[in-house]
Amino acid sequence: MTIVTNVELPAGYRPSPGEEYMSPFHLAYFRQILEGQRQQLIGDSQKTIEHLRTETRDVGDEAERASRESDNILELRTRDRERKLLRKIEEALKRIEDGSYGYCEETGEDIGLGRLEARPTATLTVDAQERREKLQKQFRDDH
Repeated sequence: MTIVTNVELPAGYRPSPGEEYMSPFHLAYFRQILEGQRQQLIGDSQKTIEHLRTETRDVGDEAERASRESDNILELRTRDRERKLLRKIEEALKRIEDGSYGYCEETGEDIGLGRLEARPTATLTVDAQERREKLQKQFRDDH
């Protein structure tokens, strides 16, 4: 399937259920959201790297040193979660390009505009996600 990539969105555009599902406008809208999130995450990551690079290591007070180390660990954990989100964003952008974006990877059903607006990286319908979580919980409880 060839995806139209040069669609210009009208100002203030939001997908509506009355439109063809995953029309070129829908795809352009979600691409714009995902690319914005990607740029934000990359910018945050660069700020963290710069902060850690320029941070003064000469702290005489042990409590201050411990506090800074704790803050740095927390910041690095946050960046690790964001790195995982960045990977999901890249995968979603690939799905936009290959025409599979917006469709459940298990059932092939429409994920739905509301769910995608809330979570643009979603790969499952709400029902499929709930089934997966229930199975994971059962597996954990059984072992």
